[in-house]
Amino acid sequence: MIQLNARSVPEICTSVALRVKQRRLELNLTQQGMALRSGVNIETYRKFERTGEIAFVALVKIALVLDALDEVDRLFAERKYQSIDEIIEGKQPRRKRGKNT
Repeated sequence: MIQLNARSVPEICTSVALRVKQRRLELNLTQQGMALRSGVNIETYRKFERTGEIAFVALVKIALVLDALDEVDRLFAERKYQSIDEIIEGKQPRRKRGKNT
């Protein structure tokens, strides 16, 4: 399993689901209300809050309701450099395709 900052993928997914739930509660929305507003099936939404598992398109719909589309849009954004040295060090030809494994 891939480790990110010493946290597992399921831990990160659960953490995101918890933050979504907190924002939903701040907006005084029920799970049913969030499902209706986002267009996500209620059972799918409940499972998301419980497990952190959800299709990306459904997560984007939820982000729209929570006014968090900018946060989703920043995922995998182009890296920004802090100095010219970082640019020079990072100046490697970019592959157009992945490596065959």
